[in-house]
Amino acid sequence: MSSAGSVAALSEAEFAAQVREWLAENLNGEFRDLRGLGGPGREHEAFDERLAWDRHLAAAGWTCLGWPVEYGGRAASVRQQIIFHEEYAKANAPARVSHVGEELLGPTVLAFGTQEQKERFLPGIRNVTELWCQGYSEPGAGSDLAAITTSARRDGDEWSINGQKIWTSLAHVADWCFVVARTERGSSRHKGLSYLLVPMRQPGIEVRPIVQLTGTAEFNEVFFDDARTEAGLVVGDPGDGWRIAMGTLTFERGISTLGQQIRFARELAGVEELARRTGAIDDPLLADRIDEAWIGLRVLRAHAIRTMEGTGADDGGQASVAKLLWANWHRDLGDLAMAVRGATGLVAEDGDLDEWQRLYLFTRADTIYGGSNEVQRNIISERVLGLPREARP
Repeated sequence: MSSAGSVAALSEAEFAAQVREWLAENLNGEFRDLRGLGGPGREHEAFDERLAWDRHLAAAGWTCLGWPVEYGGRAASVRQQIIFHEEYAKANAPARVSHVGEELLGPTVLAFGTQEQKERFLPGIRNVTELWCQGYSEPGAGSDLAAITTSARRDGDEWSINGQKIWTSLAHVADWCFVVARTERGSSRHKGLSYLLVPMRQPGIEVRPIVQLTGTAEFNEVFFDDARTEAGLVVGDPGDGWRIAMGTLTFERGISTLGQQIRFARELAGVEELARRTGAIDDPLLADRIDEAWIGLRVLRAHAIRTMEGTGADDGGQASVAKLLWANWHRDLGDLAMAVRGATGLVAEDGDLDEWQRLYLFTRADTIYGGSNEVQRNIISERVLGLPREARP
């Protein structure tokens, strides 16, 4: 597996300068017009071109920075990874199409996978030749993930999978899906689940798009009808899927969130500029809300760095706190954008949404996907504070 070599010996200033220089030189030519494209609610924008950009990054050694060198990474420190994501966002580089593989499945395989699984799947993630999606939520198991009913049974050298997943981001372009399925007949809740790696391009899988409020369709329903995967493509032991799945969710709320916050800051700056241009900034209540949003961003950054660098208490609830903080902040930014727009924000010109209307509509989902507010608060109350468990049917 190719790699550009370790960056561990570089100082933070040297590494930041290297990232800035490379981005300045390469976000040009065929990639010049990709700046600012893509991301949640906008994954349809220039997808093929962004995929080519991701592969260009990979060829230069800018994917999977924190991975060990022997698996194609560059052994970057936490601080260096933070620097990369922040510099990438500051350059307004396009949203990555390989996020699910690089930030979720890759670290999961590194932490829990067999050597054979590492050798088989990490090169495709690192080189962006195989794209992934996440098969967790179901119609009856969204916020209550332990209610999963999708089943898998061993059939010789394969698993046979039947059931339905929903809200599966980018399933329509994915080559593989990591699927949490019930593999022990008669099991319930967290027991009897397994974490399977399933090829998407096979007759037993049907993907149906879900049209969102924004009119786009990056979420999907995925139906498994005797879909197949090899017997050895279980991460961890059969029946241990809940532990592996929770590990993936921890990786999901990792270092890339610092880059996310740079994009949030750019959106906030745009809302403030709009308020100044329209005169809405003269409303003291709106001005106060803009100031509060600025303060909230600083809280997000301070919390993220404190937890990622291990300086905070390791109480197991840090990922849930982070999700609550950014999801509510971003939803409130959508509300603020509409307040600044005023009555004109209620009308879509020629039927097309502008960036603020799209921001408002898509951020309605922020407090739901990736674990709803209610689920995050339950995790904190039960697992961290030790409060009584919520009554369940």
